[in-house]
Amino acid sequence: MKYFFNFEKIAYIKGKRPSGCILCLVRDGSAEVENLTVFEGALVLASLNLYPYNPGHLLLFPRRHVEDVRQLVAEEVTALHEVTAMFLDVLDSTYSPAAYNLGLNMGLDAGASIRHLHYHIIPRYPHETGIADLIAGKRVLVENPLDTVARLRDGVRSYLADHALSSRIT
Repeated sequence: MKYFFNFEKIAYIKGKRPSGCILCLVRDGSAEVENLTVFEGALVLASLNLYPYNPGHLLLFPRRHVEDVRQLVAEEVTALHEVTAMFLDVLDSTYSPAAYNLGLNMGLDAGASIRHLHYHIIPRYPHETGIADLIAGKRVLVENPLDTVARLRDGVRSYLADHALSSRIT
């Protein structure tokens, strides 16, 4: 079996972190973290992943700090579902991906580098593996993440203008 290595990942893993929970800092608008928020609802927020796999790679998370999916209350579960469905529509109209990876890593040993429970939405495209992925173990971003944030914020505004949504997400 052959493995691909990204030796720069250790700098991120061991790098200086802000004090406190990163997603709580995002929620609170802290200057310690980059503001890549594309949606703020009553119970759920959505932010572009700071280290995206593809344009539109989002993190959806409850406002309330929880670390286990079993800690969510029914209203949070419903809001997370509604925001996920909204973003699938927004991403479809903004990027037209061929498919999605949806999921969460619960716990550090499962791959979660942030303890605050969060869901990933990763748009996927045909033939997206490139030569840099294969040879250098690098991901090639095809869009500046700040451009992605602007496009998704516009997409959310358009979506909300066209759809009547429950008060749980807005």
